[in-house]
Amino acid sequence: MANISIAETSDLSALEHLVNNAYRGENSKKGWTTEADLIDGIRVNEEMLKEMLSHPGAVILKATGDDGTLEGCVYLDVQGERLYLGLLTVSPELQAKGLGKLLLQAGEDYGKQKNLKGVFMKVLTLRPELVAWYERKGYHKTGEAEIFEPPNDLIRPVQPLEMGILEKIF
Repeated sequence: MANISIAETSDLSALEHLVNNAYRGENSKKGWTTEADLIDGIRVNEEMLKEMLSHPGAVILKATGDDGTLEGCVYLDVQGERLYLGLLTVSPELQAKGLGKLLLQAGEDYGKQKNLKGVFMKVLTLRPELVAWYERKGYHKTGEAEIFEPPNDLIRPVQPLEMGILEKIF
């Protein structure tokens, strides 16, 4: 079973590798969360992770194996009375074994401990299997969506993309 803790600045390089490995490139296709056919380039770099963690109330939870190997992570950002949850990542070789569910629950527990009213996320609408996975975990579509705007030129959608908003009320 994975150990979950708050990531430190010293973890950023390993987190960058984990996330990019899970979402981009050929290795990501070993798992079911790949975005490699939808978006070229990287998912994150260390600078982006530092920027994310600079938000007041933001943390990254990391999951490590018994040997200390980084296996997964999730980004959490308190925004008003709700928690934004993003970057839910599991190493492609370890997907479909319950670690994503464990990280999702840890994120929700974090929000409950902060006495927040719920959690929300943005999911590519072209990923119906991912939306369905979240719906099975109690999330629902809000009906809101936004055009995917890459934060920099290191991230290049191969077609126009839309992000749907999902939420879960505590």
